[in-house]
Amino acid sequence: MSLTLAVPVTVAIARRVDPARSSEMVAWMRAGTALAEAFPGFLGAGWVQSGPGSPEWHMLYRFADAETLHRWEESPQRHWWLSSAQGIVEHTRVERRTGIEGWFDPPLEHSVDPVELVGPVGATTPPRWKQAVTIWLAFFPLSLSATLLTSRFLDAVPLAARVLLMTLCLTPLMTYLVLPRITRALHWWLHGQPAPWRAL
Repeated sequence: MSLTLAVPVTVAIARRVDPARSSEMVAWMRAGTALAEAFPGFLGAGWVQSGPGSPEWHMLYRFADAETLHRWEESPQRHWWLSSAQGIVEHTRVERRTGIEGWFDPPLEHSVDPVELVGPVGATTPPRWKQAVTIWLAFFPLSLSATLLTSRFLDAVPLAARVLLMTLCLTPLMTYLVLPRITRALHWWLHGQPAPWRAL
C-alpha cells in the first residue's frame, strides 16, 4: 500500500508586457485567477509589477499538491487563458517551490494590485531567524528521541549505520509531518500577528 502525502506547491512566473498595456495585463491576470479559483486545491494567487512603468511582472499561484496543480495546468480553461494573451505577454521564467521556503510562505488569499502594495515584495516571508527557530523546535525533540532509541536498542550497530538510519527516518517525518504542523501552529508568530489567545 502506498501513502501519498500532500505538499503544497507554489509556482512563481515572471512575465513581460509593454508598460502601455498594464491595464490589460491586470485584467488578464484577474481572469486567470477567477478561472483557477474554480479548481479543487487552489490556495490563492497574487501578482506584482517590479516597479512603476516596468515591463516586468511576477505572478504566484499555489495549489494543495502536485496533482491538483497538474489538473489546473493541463486544463482547457488554462490553455484558453494563456492563448488569449499571445502577442501581448511574454513568459520569461517559471519556478516551483516545495522546499523549506515553501513551508514558510503563507497561502495567498487574494489578488494584489500594484497600487495596493505598501511594503517590499518579500515582506510576507518570515525572517530567517524565525525560520531557523521553528526548524530547531521541530528537529530537537525528534533528534533527541531518535538518539535515545538508537543508543538503547541499536547500541551494537556501528555509529555511521545508526546515523544513516536516523536520517532516513527523521527526514520524511520532518518534511511531511512535524514541520508542516509546527509552522501552522506558529503561523501567527512567524508572520508577526497577535497571538490567537489575545483575539479571544
